[in-house]
Amino acid sequence: MKHLGVGLAALLLAACSNSEDGTTESAPSDRPAPETVVDRFAVLALDCVHREYPNKISHVMQSADDVQAPSELTPAFYGCFDWHSSVHGHWLLSRVLTTQPDSVLADEIRTKLAKSFTEENLAAELAYYEAEGRRSFERPYGIAWYLQLVLELEESDDPELTEWRDTLRPLEDAIVAQVRDWLPKLSYPIRLGTHNQTAFAFGLMLDYADGVGNQELASELREKTLAFHRGDVNCPLAYEPSGEDFLSPCLMEADLMRRVMAQNEYAAWLGEFLPQIPSDGSGDWLEPGVVLDASDGKLVHLDGVNLSRAWALEGIASALPEGDQRIGALLASAEVHRETGVAAVSDEHYSGSHWLASFATYLTTKRGIAAEQASN
Repeated sequence: MKHLGVGLAALLLAACSNSEDGTTESAPSDRPAPETVVDRFAVLALDCVHREYPNKISHVMQSADDVQAPSELTPAFYGCFDWHSSVHGHWLLSRVLTTQPDSVLADEIRTKLAKSFTEENLAAELAYYEAEGRRSFERPYGIAWYLQLVLELEESDDPELTEWRDTLRPLEDAIVAQVRDWLPKLSYPIRLGTHNQTAFAFGLMLDYADGVGNQELASELREKTLAFHRGDVNCPLAYEPSGEDFLSPCLMEADLMRRVMAQNEYAAWLGEFLPQIPSDGSGDWLEPGVVLDASDGKLVHLDGVNLSRAWALEGIASALPEGDQRIGALLASAEVHRETGVAAVSDEHYSGSHWLASFATYLTTKRGIAAEQASN
């Protein structure tokens, strides 16, 4: 994170103050001032994980009994505007505890997570998930983030996080069973730049499966990934981004494939799939997405595409052999997208503040890259 620079850090500190139009919750009067960039992202999650409204729910109703407030329907993950953003907001807070346990915000983070991660709340979440008509609930994006949240807790030796991990296990088991039932029936990849994209979700799910030792799920994800994508060539990167993308179909596929191929095989596959990656170390071969109205919940997706492109570019570079001439251009473009994306993370508009901090945290903490690769 040292490469973010003093100027950007100052910008983010200023961005974490409450906006005049009341789009964020008021911070506790005794909240310590954030000390790191990730602390500043955590403030945005702290201020939304238990903020119930505004709220957008994807909710199948079977009867009038299903007409309830979000906090009644899903009492653990009702904040941050929608279920999936609430889940990855909780992941962000857990990530702070695992990467910087001495954060000045640690006590407040633990209080917030303890409020959400109760056996009663998770039992209600499980009942909601397993109810009639909800087989595709938050599939694949939201449930992939839930598995990423479980992985974050799984990798911690903190007793409180270990306890929460056990509390999340019943819903985890139901999600894994549903994914394993769904994968054999999925005839084609979903190549959108938004929530339904399979490449991004498969990447999170595969990292989870490897991390918790679920060899059956990992094997099934690898098999499906290779069946879908081994023969893909000439991805039309010039057509990206679409106007509401927050994920790059081409780059997320390439970031997924590094997880399932040997290094030399992957390097050759990448040359066929993205032949437009230059070998001159330039960073201007891929222009960041432009947001003209950050208050628009769909248009602001493009701030997210810049962040997710940056981590995908870094992931692709991490998987190439040392000395590969494409690495310089991949990392140069990643830096351009990083700077643009991180600079857009603020509390000015709830349309972005309820989710962009999670993307920025995933990027800046290199969550999707193995530790030995991230340190190179």
